[in-house]
Amino acid sequence: MAWLALAALLSLALSLALGSVAIAPGELAAVLTGEGEALHRTLVLELRLPRSLAAFGTGALLALAGALMQVLLRNPLADPYVLGLSGGASVAALAAMLAGLGAALVGGAAFAGALVSTLIVFGLAHGTGSWTPTRLLLTGVVMAAGWGAVITFLLAVSPVERLPGMLYWLMGDLAYAGTPWPVLTVAVLALVVVLPLGRTLNVLARGGLQAAALGVAVRPLEWTLYLLASLLTAVAVTTAGSIGFVGLMVPHMLRLRLGNDQRRVLPASLLAGGILLTLADTLARTLIAPQQLPVGVITALLGVPSFLYLLYRSR
Repeated sequence: MAWLALAALLSLALSLALGSVAIAPGELAAVLTGEGEALHRTLVLELRLPRSLAAFGTGALLALAGALMQVLLRNPLADPYVLGLSGGASVAALAAMLAGLGAALVGGAAFAGALVSTLIVFGLAHGTGSWTPTRLLLTGVVMAAGWGAVITFLLAVSPVERLPGMLYWLMGDLAYAGTPWPVLTVAVLALVVVLPLGRTLNVLARGGLQAAALGVAVRPLEWTLYLLASLLTAVAVTTAGSIGFVGLMVPHMLRLRLGNDQRRVLPASLLAGGILLTLADTLARTLIAPQQLPVGVITALLGVPSFLYLLYRSR
């Protein structure tokens, strides 16, 4: 955890220093202490710092949501993007944008879309007895494809002048993230909620029957995790659009290193997810500077090979 905290600070410092105009470490330290050139203060404090904090908070939410979904389904391939939660939130948010609703209503619509997607996926995956992780994962993949078709339809009927911004938002774009404090606040509150559940989640990871035999209220806990994962996904989607594979890669890689103790994996996922998306956004800003790439392109280039590797291992 100490190394991850140090890496988080270094990733934030790197994102503040790099860009179309590079800032030396000494000048960056001067800006952060209230000195430095006026241009550098504007670049760091008004442009890069809010975006970097928003990227860190968004990555933390996505990784934490992925960690919760993987515990819930006991499957390393589960994450909000693959299970269709991001797709449902994106469809609802785009519909709210087309209706001309405000930012607060767009956020509420994204949460409603993620929750509806969760209910649909778990309802369709419920067989004659109950859902299984494999059936649930396959249902989520199909629902994600369905939401993608609805998104294409919304783009086809949208006014031409709105299409560039909507497309960049769908690919994951932090250029218009705005204030980072809502996403950071939700990340801290979510961690405060799930950390006391670490022991219970360790039991749940062994299976629903084992957890019930040990006195865990399985159904209320599962629905709490569903709702929390939907909320985290909705806030992340509202902040930065649809960004995939962060919730897939980060928790699984940490489990390979730290084991399956959720008391360590959950806070580590929050930090590591923030680090990954902060570095990905820095790369997106600097790779073809002064032009910028959507950060979702970078995470997809990292996530697709990881997803295929996990599928190969699961044979």
